[in-house]
Amino acid sequence: MKLPYRIDLSDKVVVVTGGGGVLMAEFGRALAECGAKVALLDINEKAAQEVAASIGENAIGIGTNCLVKESILAARDVIHEKWGKVNFLINGAGGNNPRASSDNEYMTPDTEGCKTFFDLEESGLKFVFDLNITSAFLVTQVFAEDMIKTGGNIINISSMNAFRPLTKIPAYSAAKAGISNFTQWLAVHFAPCNIRVNGIAPGFFVTNQNRGLLFNEDGTPTARTGKILAGTPQKKFGEVSDLIGTLLWLASDEASGFVTGVIVPVDGGFNAYSGV
Repeated sequence: MKLPYRIDLSDKVVVVTGGGGVLMAEFGRALAECGAKVALLDINEKAAQEVAASIGENAIGIGTNCLVKESILAARDVIHEKWGKVNFLINGAGGNNPRASSDNEYMTPDTEGCKTFFDLEESGLKFVFDLNITSAFLVTQVFAEDMIKTGGNIINISSMNAFRPLTKIPAYSAAKAGISNFTQWLAVHFAPCNIRVNGIAPGFFVTNQNRGLLFNEDGTPTARTGKILAGTPQKKFGEVSDLIGTLLWLASDEASGFVTGVIVPVDGGFNAYSGV
């Protein structure tokens, strides 16, 4: 793949959770291109292994349930046996669930015939929080232990929702706000161990998870897409490649060695725009 610039990561053993997905697969490719050994963890083992195969010998795909600590520990054993201890972690696993999403943007006294806030399922809320926060907590517990004596780097994937909650998806917005807060907490907690912890907050990118919200079945943009682009000064969706420069900056101890506890928006100006 074409990189915006290159850094030397030949001494890094990287774990990327959600490694079978669109964004994290590209993260894995970029890091491997810079010499890192990359373990792609995903509950979809086939997807993770396909991404690893496309990268080459510096990558492995491991089927992992990031909500089950025993599964994460088993993945760590595989990585230790192949490459040794992990010194770089990207918490990219996450997502939303329809059970925790409303149909309407606003509640009105006469709202009828659609799924409102009052119809959202507790199980959906718990699923979204587990998928985003609990997974990051458990994965960090397992792999940060490798870094305590030698130092390391952790990057958590947050979201625009952490800065400005979007309508219809209260659970996901709250969960990603939690990820940003957790990132800052970890940065302080691990600072004496020379472990940097930062976050990347992508703006709007078309992925497998959100494609149905952004485009109709015939490929035309939805009304929500119109609102998103109207609120994005650059008037476009992001490309995966737009995230790579920020990733490499945070990955480089030389470039960002004094940077920890920050959440970097990569959003085409969405977070800065007031609408007027």
